[in-house]
Amino acid sequence: MMDAATMTRATAMAWLALAPAMALAQAFPAKTIRMVVPFPAGGGVDYTGRMIAKGMSDRLGQQVVIDNRAGASAIIGMEAAKNAAPDGYTIAITSNGPLVINPHLFRKLPYDSLRDFSPIALTTSFPYLLVAHPSLPVKTVKELITLARSRPGEISYSSPGTGNGQHLATALFASMAKLDMLHIPYKGNAPSVVSLVSGETQLTFSSIPGMLPHVRAGRVRALAVGSVQRVPSLQDFPTVAESGLPGFEAAGWGGIIGPANLPRDVVGALSKAIIDTLKHPDTAQRMLADGAVPTPGTPEELTAYLKTELAKWGRVVKLANVKPE
Repeated sequence: MMDAATMTRATAMAWLALAPAMALAQAFPAKTIRMVVPFPAGGGVDYTGRMIAKGMSDRLGQQVVIDNRAGASAIIGMEAAKNAAPDGYTIAITSNGPLVINPHLFRKLPYDSLRDFSPIALTTSFPYLLVAHPSLPVKTVKELITLARSRPGEISYSSPGTGNGQHLATALFASMAKLDMLHIPYKGNAPSVVSLVSGETQLTFSSIPGMLPHVRAGRVRALAVGSVQRVPSLQDFPTVAESGLPGFEAAGWGGIIGPANLPRDVVGALSKAIIDTLKHPDTAQRMLADGAVPTPGTPEELTAYLKTELAKWGRVVKLANVKPE
């Protein structure tokens, strides 16, 4: 039987053995955090991810580094996030394409958007801009709808590829307005924009940053934005909904996720750092200037939005008659 002194020493040793684990649990983050971006460097998600990573580093006291894992319709990066250890040191910033459109485009997608990830925060909205080539004699959404109805199957629109968010935005527009238009897909955003600017195609929904210089130079004509509300930095552009198609909404959006089963306190720490970053005036103003709208949201809000968007874009994929691969 141990005497009192021996028991005291044993208790002290037990606490010393537990101390490192307890300190680690209380001190998240204790090392560098990796933020996977499932797209190439230079795109909208990568751009906002780098701004958010900088703000998170400042608030968490540990560096947050960007890890671009592009390829296979963002599946490579999404798998990297799914398979990471559930400790908060690998997270991913992604968009609506991998999360809510891919599930309807691929029969054997190696991840489930709701089951395989821990939602951390909503980040940004990337409103689409409806633009027309100047040769198309329309200046408003109402004029476009009237003209397209009088010329079924004649007006062509470009997109960065079949099943891309911009393709589906135009398909949704055509369905709601009861239009028959010709879809011409390209391999990427750049050739899609070039086709419109050159007049090969007549219409497209495009991300704002890539198209705005052409609008300002008069090479294309902006008709409306696809968001619910006007873009703060582009108040002269009305929304599609207020311009003749009530209820229309089409925008890209971003969110930050981690692997499934992240501890609640880790999710809370990450979410707070992200939301605080997005609410900071400097970050918000920089994003708005480039056509991205900060939409800081909690893990619960991201989960609810995911469910709504999965159902919505599933219907649009069927309307566009896109066959799963």
